[in-house]
Amino acid sequence: MSFKQKSFYLGILCLVITAGSLGCGKRGLPRPPKERVSQRAEVSGLQRGNTVKISWKMPARNAGKGSVLNIDRVDIYRLAEPVSATTSLTAEDFASRSNIIKTLKIVDDDFGGKILSYTDELQFASQAVRLIYALRFANAAGQKAAFSNFLVIEPAGRVAAEPTALASELSQDAVTLSWTSPAANIDGTTPVSLLGYNVYRSTSEKQPARLLNKTPITETRFRDEFFDFGKQYFYFVRSVSLGTGSEPVESTESNILEIKPLDTFAPTAPAAITLAVGQDLISIFFATNPEKDIKGYKIYRSTDKDLDLTKWQLLTPELLERNSFQDKTVESGKQYFYYLTATDNAGNVSQPSEIVFETMPAR
Repeated sequence: MSFKQKSFYLGILCLVITAGSLGCGKRGLPRPPKERVSQRAEVSGLQRGNTVKISWKMPARNAGKGSVLNIDRVDIYRLAEPVSATTSLTAEDFASRSNIIKTLKIVDDDFGGKILSYTDELQFASQAVRLIYALRFANAAGQKAAFSNFLVIEPAGRVAAEPTALASELSQDAVTLSWTSPAANIDGTTPVSLLGYNVYRSTSEKQPARLLNKTPITETRFRDEFFDFGKQYFYFVRSVSLGTGSEPVESTESNILEIKPLDTFAPTAPAAITLAVGQDLISIFFATNPEKDIKGYKIYRSTDKDLDLTKWQLLTPELLERNSFQDKTVESGKQYFYYLTATDNAGNVSQPSEIVFETMPAR
């Protein structure tokens, strides 16, 4: 909440809803009114692009049928006024000047402390406006609880619209996202007021998305290197601008990109292979592959360098999980040729390594 919003909130005076309410004295927080339905909501919210999203927490449980405590619906109110309007406001003023912009039917599944929300789409006029939101619980008989606290928003029109054309490119190491910058602000003005972008990811459409970048990024590309092959992901991007009171305001979401990265990328061939002749054996050493998902290696041998590689003898029927091997099936006086391949967790196999050779000394 900006300083201006906090100042206005503190300036709402003596809020009561009973007839014949007392007049206002000095500025201060509203006094809670007498309630005919005791549940009272606490509402919070923010501007997001050309919308205001408000949310509130439902009671832990609902009362029984026929009780005045039984919540049947939520009425959402909005008052729009010029920012130059006085900050003094009575309950009667708000009730008479505001409009119910949405009535939400409440079902049993909405209780248990569940967070509900409503998104109000904004229409921007030529002059700055102050929006005041509140909500009230009501039962089936029409009896209403007190107004919630008042959410005060002074929406900024010159904030960037959402990015478009979000797309992805997959590699062994990253999901690279790219998108198109907004062409205008949400009120149609240019140039675009843009600080950067926030990138979000979740593993389910119902799961809250997690912000992937620490500060807004200024490029229209982002590499997500912390992902797992075979797992479902949902990505979206929001523009970030300066809103009222120089607070950052995000746009609405870009298109939501759903992908399930599949590993079809073969690892690089093993490298830096060296051989060492020992007593009745040849030791093979090589560098560990740089890929993070290597499952193991295979070693092939032949006494004929020109033999088709597919016909060479496999010395490691089980994948070798270390970077050394001892060939103990060698004979003195013979020359042996070797090559290696690497296999990853998805079963992708590298190209053959370079061929190396060594000769066992004759006895």
